[in-house]
Amino acid sequence: MAPRRARIAFSDSAAKQLEQITSEAEIHALDRALVVVSVDPDVGEALPGDSASPQLRQYTDDVERVRLLYWVTALRTVVVVAYIEV
Repeated sequence: MAPRRARIAFSDSAAKQLEQITSEAEIHALDRALVVVSVDPDVGEALPGDSASPQLRQYTDDVERVRLLYWVTALRTVVVVAYIEV
């Protein structure tokens, strides 16, 4: 049985950023990056921070030119995207 993919949820600020994306190429690039993160939430590099807040991670796809900042919940089933750059 294949491992279950993480569910993606967007913060309010990320949702507003999504509304600004109109290019088909940017939407396609973002979709590809979200699939990568949903399949392996640990794929991104951990960003420095303190232990009081969620551990932010950064995933960068240099080919598609996409960067995502996100954190993984304690249950490791939901990835919350905090920032999108396409």
